[in-house]
Amino acid sequence: MESREELQSALADIVKWERQQKDIWFWEKLGRIPFMLLDKLTPRFLQEKIGQAVDEIGSFLQSGGRYLLAEGEVLRKLGAASPEEAAGRPLAVMNKAAEELSHSRAAFATVQGATTGFGGIFTLAIDIPALLGLSLKLIQEVALSYGYDPRKKEERIFVIKCLQFASSDIVGKKAVLEQLALFGKPESQGQMASQLQGWREVVAVYRDNFGWKKLFQLVPVAGMLFGAFINRSTLQDAAEAATMLYRKRRVLERLAQLEQQNI
Repeated sequence: MESREELQSALADIVKWERQQKDIWFWEKLGRIPFMLLDKLTPRFLQEKIGQAVDEIGSFLQSGGRYLLAEGEVLRKLGAASPEEAAGRPLAVMNKAAEELSHSRAAFATVQGATTGFGGIFTLAIDIPALLGLSLKLIQEVALSYGYDPRKKEERIFVIKCLQFASSDIVGKKAVLEQLALFGKPESQGQMASQLQGWREVVAVYRDNFGWKKLFQLVPVAGMLFGAFINRSTLQDAAEAATMLYRKRRVLERLAQLEQQNI
């Protein structure tokens, strides 16, 4: 297992990454333009279909593992039979598994973005919940890579926070980091119910904050290129946020264990 120095070095890299997180873009209001157009031009039946898809994604808070893409694949990468066993793997093994999964899912998102970008505004309506679902699955796989079981309700809260962080501006990122600093502590337990109720707000923020990126995907056919690039970068952002945040949890827990052993 890692030495105290190795864990502290890993933690220093994560803290440096947190400080480097900057605002997505200063022109956030422009980001809402594609969705203003979407609301005006999309037929009602298609809007209802989008709403149903978003509701279905939100239900993962109650159903958990049904949105986990490949638990067996993740555990095989770690050489573990369960999340509890995976939690004892060396940090380097965890990092490698998370990196491989991120590359694989980003490639899938690229194809998905090209496909949904072909039809312009109508396929963009389908792309939003599909990309949300893919991001959700990837974050859960990263959780497993670091030995955390996303089937537990409290872990699904952390999944939501990772998604929030990836799609928020600098103010939102600071707020999420402050919330995660208290994650698992007794004083944060009373907030769980309100956090669960906030899922639809997370979806709204996620949709609006990457809206500007989807602007050029509204053009039929040409949207294939933009959709491929944007979906790949969006999933890479989610993967990076999840990897760093889960890695930080594991490093801090191992440092705490070392402290207890020295008492």
